[in-house]
Amino acid sequence: MKRIQVRCDEHIGTISLDHPEKRNALSEDMVGEIIAALRDLAAEGCRAVVLRAAPGAKVFSAGHDVAELPEGRRDPLGWDDPLRHLVRAIEQHGAPVIAMVEGGVWGGACEVVLACDLIIAADNATFALTPAKLGVPYNVSGMLTFLNTAPLHIVKELTFTAQPIDAVRAERIGIVNRVVPTAELEATTLALAQTIAANAPLAISVMKEQLRILAGAHPMSPQGFERVQGLRRLVYDSADYREGIRAFKEKRRPMFEGR
Repeated sequence: MKRIQVRCDEHIGTISLDHPEKRNALSEDMVGEIIAALRDLAAEGCRAVVLRAAPGAKVFSAGHDVAELPEGRRDPLGWDDPLRHLVRAIEQHGAPVIAMVEGGVWGGACEVVLACDLIIAADNATFALTPAKLGVPYNVSGMLTFLNTAPLHIVKELTFTAQPIDAVRAERIGIVNRVVPTAELEATTLALAQTIAANAPLAISVMKEQLRILAGAHPMSPQGFERVQGLRRLVYDSADYREGIRAFKEKRRPMFEGR
């Protein structure tokens, strides 16, 4: 079953998330389809790519497919996690990727959207970093994605509270590029993509790669990295982590005990 829709018109590619039964959760299968679509659009010579949900979607994406996360004793968000592959594919794609956001963006889907080069949001869009609700330890590269987008104290608020912020505030603090009425979202995003597609694609591709390398130039000592990984192990080896995943699957409120 196809979980996305893909097309390329006049050098502009569109990838539409289309799995409403799972609220466009980023399952391994859906992630694989998106990555394959990015490769195909590159081969077709698309000069800009729009990543969106189906028109009128209440949820852009629910983030990680929690049903696929391990219940303990294994890193749930390691280097080989499907979402890591998707984020890298977006960041390394030769053409700009524009997130066209309508509805709620939850958890890991926030990282996918923030990994895009530009973000155009409808005025009904909301963004919520939800790992703390599940007891999930977010990974280093994901945290860097957030830190490259928002100030540290904003990232702390979003990760500690797991509460959503609306599109207007997201624009004010620099998380999104533009907020427009829902009725104007598609036209605004397409106009931006057309402007990009009319410029020199090689120059844009090189500048995108330059900016990716510079944004990732965060020195960390081996000791610091080992410390961060050790802290993450404390979480995914914990009873709270197992409780969070089980509670989500059982559709109940988790009872965290801090151990």
